[in-house]
Amino acid sequence: MIELRHIRKVFNAGQPNEHVAVDDVNLAIGTGKVTVLRGPSGSGKTTLLTVLGCMARPTSGRILLQDREVTSLPARFLTAIRRKTFGFIFQQYNLIQGISVIENVMLPAYPNGDSLPALKQRAEKLLDLFNLRPKASARVEWLSGGEAQRTAIARALVNDPQVIIADEPTAHLDTKLSRELMEIVKEFKAQGKTIVIASHDPIVHDSPVIDKVVDMRDGRLIHSGAA
Repeated sequence: MIELRHIRKVFNAGQPNEHVAVDDVNLAIGTGKVTVLRGPSGSGKTTLLTVLGCMARPTSGRILLQDREVTSLPARFLTAIRRKTFGFIFQQYNLIQGISVIENVMLPAYPNGDSLPALKQRAEKLLDLFNLRPKASARVEWLSGGEAQRTAIARALVNDPQVIIADEPTAHLDTKLSRELMEIVKEFKAQGKTIVIASHDPIVHDSPVIDKVVDMRDGRLIHSGAA
């Protein structure tokens, strides 16, 4: 269970350009469930994801992971929690050009200190899962959009995270690839993983795999209920 209590995130506080990106959000995300944050651009979805995933601290409010309050933990502890708990799938993929597919997949696991052979074996299993083994040594800039997306998903899974966070994962995919992505989400759910997706794509929020759709506008929740 992830619980957000009165989360507020303000940028440039006290300045003329102060912006309240997330405003008094209370949200409970069930373990093993798929939750979608839905709303137009600028509604606060991405900011809420970064706070939820411990990539940014809220200006105020509390975050609880499995009943443990993590908001005020020192940065090094937050980094450890983020690395072990969360896997991130970004809208722009954020793959590192100039290195291979398998090297990109392995990157998030290097700080864990695993042996290189064990890490490579884990990455190869993920490449097999997503039919990317033939591309293992290819540089990521040579991939198609669908291959790049699957590489990004494999990278998100390399540390076997409990929670997967995806920011507009279908933004650059066609209808076929978007539906394939939702089948992958269905498999994640079957494995007991918790998934939180920010999206305004009907293919995502209308999918039968979704447990809860949370509507956002102007940094606030305007609806939270079953899909």
